[in-house]
Amino acid sequence: MIINLTEYKPEFFAADAFPYALGELLWQSYGDKFQVDFPSPKTANQWKLTSMGWVGHIPLKKDFEIHIHPKLPLQNLFNMWAYAYQLKSFHLLDGLVNVGSLVAFYDQLACILAQRVLTRTRQGLYLAYQVRNGRLAFLRGQLDLQQVWQRPLQPTLPCRYDIHTADTPDNQILAYTLSQIARSHRCRPAVQASIRRAYRALAGAVTPHEFQADDCYGRTYTRLNQDYQPLHALCRFFIAHTGPQQANGQQKMLPFLVDMARLYEQFVAAWLQTHLPNPWRIRAQERINIGQQHNGLQFDIDLVLYGRDERPYAVLDTKYKTPTRPSNNDINQIIAYAKAKGCREAVLVYPVALERPLNVTLDSLRLRSLTFGLEANLELAGRQFLVDLGTAVAEM
Repeated sequence: MIINLTEYKPEFFAADAFPYALGELLWQSYGDKFQVDFPSPKTANQWKLTSMGWVGHIPLKKDFEIHIHPKLPLQNLFNMWAYAYQLKSFHLLDGLVNVGSLVAFYDQLACILAQRVLTRTRQGLYLAYQVRNGRLAFLRGQLDLQQVWQRPLQPTLPCRYDIHTADTPDNQILAYTLSQIARSHRCRPAVQASIRRAYRALAGAVTPHEFQADDCYGRTYTRLNQDYQPLHALCRFFIAHTGPQQANGQQKMLPFLVDMARLYEQFVAAWLQTHLPNPWRIRAQERINIGQQHNGLQFDIDLVLYGRDERPYAVLDTKYKTPTRPSNNDINQIIAYAKAKGCREAVLVYPVALERPLNVTLDSLRLRSLTFGLEANLELAGRQFLVDLGTAVAEM
């Protein structure tokens, strides 16, 4: 059975549409992502399920899944991913065809990753030198004299030596990602077979370790491993959206979930980084500490706009919601960010134009709400946003 939802849109289901235990499992496992209202007089004796800004697929049981669809056009969602995870800059989406669903998008990206990993294994994996310490029957590298003095009568020699190995984080990230994709059971049989083949090609030389999405970003590349950069961009995408395990008998099933608020922030940041004219630049998720280390305040600012003189000109806070006007909490938050950075411009960014937009001045701080729309062409929406943002900064 498949339950279809759309983000932020409440859906009602008959009380006997699925077992009560499954509703409890959804509430217990994903209560921070879904509003689960149990059958009661308040809901006319029906289930009421609402996705709170998450899209993707959740396999609760082998024969029971929840599919959450985005409210924006699918192609725009794919383009947001392309910017946020650098898939566009590496031309990783050029070969995608007939992508009409999240499942198809996931499937084809997994196929691209498997094919590229197989190509790299045929060429030879990237090797790096790593330091090892151990006791050997013969001298290799440097002798650890301190251990010799401490244990002088041992038949082996304590050595510190270098090895040239493929068992490095660059390759371990690939192996871990392929194992996660294989366990998700989201791919067509042919793609699943390619994933397993690519994983087996790595398994003999690489020990898979668990990684976070951020481990795939900001790595160092040389001419010997520069082709790993697009592979790690794909890995970052898959790891970021693979949720916690759900036990399903003997099978471990992994959900595929996207936090749309986080994706919107990443997309706006990546789009600006690509299109901002010189000398402007944007810095994402900048951490600010105020006061003493243990008793002070700490802020993570979505976006800070800098100019040629490295001076912060504006703070921007993305809000993936559609209110009539900015809330007091959002206004207070952006004011705190602006004061912390010493900016004279604070901008709240929404995916739709507000009925009551914000445009006020508080002392020397100007507060505005701007729109980076997601419903139509993203490039056109971005250009208009850039014009509005430039006007806001120019009027400071």
